[in-house]
Amino acid sequence: MTIAVSPQALPALVLNADYRPLSYYPLSLWSWQDAIKAVFLDRVNIIAEYEHSVSSPSFSMRLPSVVCLKTYVQPSRNPAFTRFNVFLRDRFECQYCGAHDDLTFDHVTPRAHGGETTWENVVAACSPCNLRKGSKLPKQAGMFPAQRPYQPTVQDLHNNGRLFPPNYLHESWLDYLYWDTELQP
Repeated sequence: MTIAVSPQALPALVLNADYRPLSYYPLSLWSWQDAIKAVFLDRVNIIAEYEHSVSSPSFSMRLPSVVCLKTYVQPSRNPAFTRFNVFLRDRFECQYCGAHDDLTFDHVTPRAHGGETTWENVVAACSPCNLRKGSKLPKQAGMFPAQRPYQPTVQDLHNNGRLFPPNYLHESWLDYLYWDTELQP
């Protein structure tokens, strides 16, 4: 699964004050209009620019391609329990068969058996597997998730998000993405 980014839209990569992206999936991008507004409101520093400029009768400026917030935004310690975050934790993959299409989520211990809708009981599942398992316990259905469901950290979701880069990454962004990978000599 990829997020579509249009290079013609000239988006700006948004970094936190520590020079890390605010998020990897979706990648923290602002429209060029929002980036310029933040520059004029003195909320960001421009780190890199596109060759393209915008002009008014009395002013001209190159469009920012990378901006850094002046004030650090504290990332949430616990990610929200959402369908998207469950899919991201499970790498957009059915935990029973490995399919990537027609995803929904499944209660490992079904609600009919007292299972709750929590990080520790919900996994990504394709519709056919979800229907096949139904309201049976894993042992009854003979279906066990590939990984035990768990409450991910923001870092877990960021790491998984790095596995699904957008279809377009501007060269000026590369020094700020995947910053924890080993550098080439």
